Amino acid sequence: MKKAGVGLLVLAFLGLGLAQTLTLWTTEEQPKRMAIQRAIAEKFEAKTGIKVEVVPVTENQLAERITAAFAAGKLPDLVFHPVDYTVGWADEGILDPEAATEVIRELGEETFFKGALELARYQGNYTAVPTDGWTQLLLFRRDLFKARSLAEPKTFAAILGAIEALHDPPNMYGFVAATDPSQVYFQQVFEHIALANGVRLIKDGKVALNTPEMVDTLKFYKRLAEASPPGNLYWKQSRELYMAGKAAQIVWSPFILDELAGLRNSVPVTAFGDPTTDELAKRTGFVARLIGPNNPKGASYAQISYMGITADADMDAAKKFVKFLLTDGYLDWLSMAPEGKFPVRKGTVDEPNKFVEGWSLLPIGVDRKRPIGDIYPPEVVKKILAGLEVADRWGFKAGYGALVAKLYGEKVIPKIVRRYLDGELTAEQAAAEMQRAVEALMR
Repeated sequence: MKKAGVGLLVLAFLGLGLAQTLTLWTTEEQPKRMAIQRAIAEKFEAKTGIKVEVVPVTENQLAERITAAFAAGKLPDLVFHPVDYTVGWADEGILDPEAATEVIRELGEETFFKGALELARYQGNYTAVPTDGWTQLLLFRRDLFKARSLAEPKTFAAILGAIEALHDPPNMYGFVAATDPSQVYFQQVFEHIALANGVRLIKDGKVALNTPEMVDTLKFYKRLAEASPPGNLYWKQSRELYMAGKAAQIVWSPFILDELAGLRNSVPVTAFGDPTTDELAKRTGFVARLIGPNNPKGASYAQISYMGITADADMDAAKKFVKFLLTDGYLDWLSMAPEGKFPVRKGTVDEPNKFVEGWSLLPIGVDRKRPIGDIYPPEVVKKILAGLEVADRWGFKAGYGALVAKLYGEKVIPKIVRRYLDGELTAEQAAAEMQRAVEALMR
């Protein structure tokens, strides 16, 4: 809401009253999700008297519309947006980092998962307030690992050890890697592996891909591909093989959580005869923090979303709403899609695990629904969420979201990795090719 003009002040002084109204742009535009957001807004209005107009915006139009609104001086008060834009928008003056930082500190920085905050760090502040997100997961057959006394596949060495012990094609593949260069999934999986090994996209403002860490990552990835079925593989084959009990390890987003439990008819569990069984969920282990030999801390590939307070906002009212959203309205917000909306705020200062525990009780599924915590025990839920502490992505912390968008659009990295897998390039040549290709995108 823009600052009230003289005419509005006169009305207020006359005692006619004028309700405050905030405008929130959201990319959660599906009808059921819009209903939940509007219900949250109504609860906020009942508590504060401040109305919130929730406006749906198609995600692929969000950047264009925000840029136009900024130029016209007509920004919304609040904008729900992905990590892709947050640092860049702060740098352009679209977002107000001081307002977001005030909210985070009032709620308690320690109540948030560290990685979600770090991705939004900007000049000593935070660009926006993290609301939810997900981290990519390495799924593995925990029962098979236990039977062979194999270490949990959280390190590159342990992953390779499991491949050595379990790879028995076509009955069982030790891994199913992404190898189809036309698919974004390839970029996501490879970036995850590279992050785990300490590979940065940008360092000190320059592309940093032609490094020993990248060469090591490429050689490791080739081992994964060699333990995979032949052909161009992407998310569909990795899921099908795992659901059929023919893959020991895959990388997938948490949107598979309900499918593993037989809750979606379009994705049946085919490994145990009954397509609705939760047996595969029970036999599956999860790793969110992968550790490469060049990065003892490890990393997790994450997609985090934020609530931004814009430079034109009614600051006090906007901050009140964001605090309400992350407290009284938080579990309602997460209920829109619990399997893809992990709680980036763990709890409150007084109840540190309040939202994690509440999230675990939210139902997931399509044709059948069950609470997450009814399918996966507390220790597994903890591992699923662990990646939020080390959530990372290429380029976003350094403010290169636009460059990352080009990488995903043109898929230059997967194309080069595929040439390496096919023997056209050595690992050293592939790393050098990546360096040149990304430098060209920056020009």
